[in-house]
Order: sequence, then structure tokens, then C-alpha cells
Amino acid sequence: MTLQQRERIGSIIRSVVVIAIALICAVPLYVIVINTFKSSAEMSMDPIGLPKTWNFENYTYAFGHLPIVNAFKNTIIVTVVGVGLQVLFGALAAYGMILKKSKFTAVIGVLLMLSFIIPGQTLLIPQYRMEAQVGLVDSLLGLIVLYAGGATFCYFLIVQYMRGLPYEIIEAARIDGAGPFRIFWTIVLPLIRPILTTVIVFQTMGTWNDFMTPSVYISSTNKQTIVLQVFNAISTFTTNWPLFMTVTTIALIPVFVFFIFCQRWIVAGLVAGSVKG
Repeated sequence: MTLQQRERIGSIIRSVVVIAIALICAVPLYVIVINTFKSSAEMSMDPIGLPKTWNFENYTYAFGHLPIVNAFKNTIIVTVVGVGLQVLFGALAAYGMILKKSKFTAVIGVLLMLSFIIPGQTLLIPQYRMEAQVGLVDSLLGLIVLYAGGATFCYFLIVQYMRGLPYEIIEAARIDGAGPFRIFWTIVLPLIRPILTTVIVFQTMGTWNDFMTPSVYISSTNKQTIVLQVFNAISTFTTNWPLFMTVTTIALIPVFVFFIFCQRWIVAGLVAGSVKG
């Protein structure tokens, strides 16, 4: 057997293994989606098989009787503004650390690291009291402020990427008379676009799917996010599981499409961030 034949057989085996693993991982998603077209009785009799008749009543009921559209609007506002602030603050902090290296920035970097390793659950009570004092509890603005704290995570990813940038470009821009902010907007941001895209995708998915923060800080129905609507679909004593799976599917579709659309930028950002020079 030649080397080319062995490589071809190895490639086929790897493809078969990867496809098999992907199919196994897709089984829960298949079960959820397929049961959205069934009644409770039909799902109990055959939760895995295809529906006898494709019934869209669960989707009609979800959009007609549940505040799905309003929840989508709230989630989009919180996610877009929150992630935008995270990336902006994280990129500016990383730029400041790279541009001005001193003992002060070193201390700030240590403080950011310490804040990053503190579990978020331990901060729920003090954060809640702080937001209550300024009237941000039960408001979308309060959620946005909390999500903006994720800029620390963005900072750690972006600063590692910025360290691999050629510093001579920044020095050349300074000689030409460009100020710090002009250098940031016109030179640094285009150069770090791959890692920015990766950070945006990860933070968008995390913010969209977050349950703990909205469940603690939001109590009004008209201000709830889509993930809370999924939780509300679970009743205390009996649960309409097809309806629950329908709301879950509705909540998953936007972030699933977003991930598929941005997948190539995620891979490009990770690869670019792992190679310097």
C-alpha cells in the first residue's frame, strides 16, 4: 500500500468518525425540533419518530399567546449594546496597556486579572444592592451595565493579540502626527479585526443565552429576555413539553444562524491569534 493510499484511508476514517460524532451530538437537537410539531399525546407515544401530521399549532400559540416578539426585542437590545460596550472597553483597555507600559498599567493588569478570576455568583448580592441604589434593577439598562463588565474577558483575549502587532506601524503613525485615538481607530482596529470578530461571536452567544443575570435582575414580564420565556414555559405541576420545546427552538434559531454565519471568522480569528510574526 502506497503512502497516498494510506493517507486516503486515514482521511476516510477520520471523516467517518467526525460525522458519527456530529450525528450523535445532533440527536438532542433533532428530538427537540421534531417534537415541536407534535401534540403532547403523540410525543409521549413516540418522542423520536417523525410526526404523523406536521402540526404548527405550537408555533402559532407561542407567537399568539406568549410575549415572544417583545422578548426578542429586549434580547436584541441587551445583546447588541452590551456586547458593543464589552468589545469597545476591552479593546481600549488592551490598547492602553500596549501603548503605555509602566508600573501603573502593570498594577491595573493584575487587578483586572484578579477581577476576572472571581466567580460571578459571589458578586450577585453586592451588584444587586448597587444597582438597586441607583434604580437600575428591573431595567434593560441595568442588564446592559452588568454585561458591560464582560469587557474584562474581551481585554484578555484582545491584549494577547495586540502584543503580536508590529509596533513600528504605531511609531510611524506617531511620527506622521497621528494622535492616540486616531491610531486606534484607523490603524489598530483594522489590524485586530479577526480577534474582534471572534470575541463578538463568543460574547454574543454568551449574552443571548444567559439565564442567571436576567432571572435575578428582571421581574417585569415586558422586560424579560427570550431565555426567560423558555423558563416560563415550564409549569409548576404539568408542562406542555411540545410547547416548551417550541419556545426553546425559537430561542435557539437566531443564535444558531448567527453562529453558522460567523463560523469562518471564528476559525480565522483563533488561528490568527495563535500565530505571531
